[in-house]
Amino acid sequence: MSRIATRFAALKQEGRGALIPFLEAWDPDRATAQAILDGMPEAGADLIEIGVPFTDPMADGPTIQRAGQRALAAGATLGGALAMVGQFRTHDETTPVILMGYLNPVLSYGPERFCTDAAAAGVDGVILVDLPTEEAALLSGHAANAGIDIIRLVAPTTDDARLPLVLNGSSGFVYYVSITGITGTASASAADLAAAIPRVRRVTELPIAIGFGIRTPGQAAEAVQVADAAVVASVLIETLAASLDEHGRAGSDTVSKVLAQVRALAAGVRGARRT
Repeated sequence: MSRIATRFAALKQEGRGALIPFLEAWDPDRATAQAILDGMPEAGADLIEIGVPFTDPMADGPTIQRAGQRALAAGATLGGALAMVGQFRTHDETTPVILMGYLNPVLSYGPERFCTDAAAAGVDGVILVDLPTEEAALLSGHAANAGIDIIRLVAPTTDDARLPLVLNGSSGFVYYVSITGITGTASASAADLAAAIPRVRRVTELPIAIGFGIRTPGQAAEAVQVADAAVVASVLIETLAASLDEHGRAGSDTVSKVLAQVRALAAGVRGARRT
C-alpha cells in the first residue's frame, strides 16, 4: 500500500483521526521551512501538507498569500519544494507528504517530469486546487505510473449529481473544503460538518479530511469526530508570521513556536472520541 493508505489504515486500527498540518515551502526561507517540516512528525503530524508557492493562488486567503510571497522572495520554486521533501526523506520514510498547489507550475515543469521527480523525492500525493475533473487526464496517467495519489477537493457546493464525477479516479483521501470561500476566513460549525460528511461517505470509501477554517485543538477534535483527518494551515502560518522580525526574517523561536502549536493541535486530535 501507499504511505497514505498505510497511515490511515493504522490510525483506523488505533481508533483515531489524523492531524495534517500545513507549511508553505521556503517560508520565510529554505532552512526554516525545512526545520519545521523535519520537526512535524515528532510534534504529532500524522500526514504533512506542503504548499507550493504560486503567484496567483486563487483559493488562498491573505495569510497564505503572504506566506507564498515570502517564499517566492526567498527563491522558492516547484523544484525547491521537491528538494525539501527529498531532504525530509533522508530521515523519515513513513510520514506521508502531500503537495498542495496550482496547475500552472506543474504544466511549466512538465506533468510527466513532475510526477517522476515528485515520486523520486518521496511525495505521496498531490492536490491541485484548479485542476478540474474534466481536465484530470493531464496528470492522472503520469501520477498513476509514479504511484502518486491525486487527491480531489469537494465543497459544500458540490451537489449530489457531481460528487461521483469529482471523486472518480480519486485516491489517497478526499479533501473536504468545509466553507465556501478562501482559506483562513471562516470556520464551519460542527452541525454543518455532521450533516455534510455522511453525504460524501455515501459515494466513496476513501478517508475524508476536513480543511479550511480549522484553527484550534477543539475544532480539530470536532473535525475528526465526523471525518478521518483535520487539515490545519492558516493559524500555523499566522504563528510563523508573528515570530518574524521587521525584515521578515525568522526569529530564534520561529520553529519552536510553530511546532508547539502542532503539538497542541495533535493533542486535541488524539483526545477526540470517534463517533
